[in-house]
Amino acid sequence: MNRRSEYGTTVKRALLTGMSGTGKSTLVAALTALGHRAIDTDDGYCVEASNGEWVWDEQRMDALFATSDVANLVVAGCASNQGQYYDHFDIVILLSAPIDVLITRLERRTNNPFGKSEDEQRQVRRDLALIEPRLRAIAHAEVATNRPLAEVLDDVLRLVDFS
Repeated sequence: MNRRSEYGTTVKRALLTGMSGTGKSTLVAALTALGHRAIDTDDGYCVEASNGEWVWDEQRMDALFATSDVANLVVAGCASNQGQYYDHFDIVILLSAPIDVLITRLERRTNNPFGKSEDEQRQVRRDLALIEPRLRAIAHAEVATNRPLAEVLDDVLRLVDFS
C-alpha cells in the first residue's frame, strides 16, 4: 500500500525531468541501488525523429504503461513528446541546476557524449532558457541538484514515497 508523499497524493508513478546534466541518470542509478524500479529513458526508450531530435519511443513507452507492473515506478527523461504521457504519472518532478553546474557535468560525464562541443553547450543554454520554464510550469515539485547526491536523493524520496 502506498503512503501519501510529501506532495500530498498517493504516488505510484513519478517522472523526473530536467535539462541535460541535472542528474537524472545519476538519480536512476541511486534509486535502483536502493531497490526502487527506475527507468532512464536514455537507455532504450528514445528514438531519433525525422528531424534529428531524440524523442521518447512511443511504442516502447506505450508498452511500458500497458503492463500491469507500472506501480512504484520512476521514469527519468526529457523529450519534446513527453507531455503526451503526463497523465500516466502521479507526480512530475523538475530537476534543476545552474547553467555552470550543467556545463561542468556535461564536460565531465563519460556515459553520454552530448554536451561536450560548443554547439551542444549553446543548445543546452537555449534549452535552459526556453524549455525549463515550460517544465517548471507543469511540474508538481522542483528539486535543485547542485547539492550532494544524498540530499537530492532524500528530497526525491520524500516526494516519491513508495513505502
